[in-house]
Amino acid sequence: MTDDWRKDRIKAALRGENPTVLRRLESGFAVIGDVQFLPGYSVLLADEPGVQRLSDLPRAKRLSFLSGMDRLGEAVERACRRLDPGFRRVNLEILGNTDPFLHAHVWPRFEWEPAELVGRPVWLYPPDRWSDERFRLGPRHDELRAAIGGELDRLRPAV
Repeated sequence: MTDDWRKDRIKAALRGENPTVLRRLESGFAVIGDVQFLPGYSVLLADEPGVQRLSDLPRAKRLSFLSGMDRLGEAVERACRRLDPGFRRVNLEILGNTDPFLHAHVWPRFEWEPAELVGRPVWLYPPDRWSDERFRLGPRHDELRAAIGGELDRLRPAV
């Protein structure tokens, strides 16, 4: 598989070709982030490619997306708490400043982060954290992927 899925992550997920997908949720795809300098970083992608902002969705679908963001956030929290004793909390963000599709970031935060960054937004991390191969998603993250996916399954809404 090539990296073509990166050109349109949502359509690739809908086709089953996005390798970062952890689970299909009610209104989107829970995916693990391409970079893992904060292990467990995940994203909820809306499942409608043309949707750019939360307000583009009808109210019921908005609430479903926000519920999915909550579910992914709790799954990341549970998995990271179990796998890393330095886990502190999860930050949830819907920004939309760069990518033209609705998505929500789920950032785990840890006690071991640099003191000057631990209480600040993730976006203030040095640029090398976003591009350094040491932090690129890979096979060494399989346990983390499985842990988050398992928590998503346990948190599945009752039918």
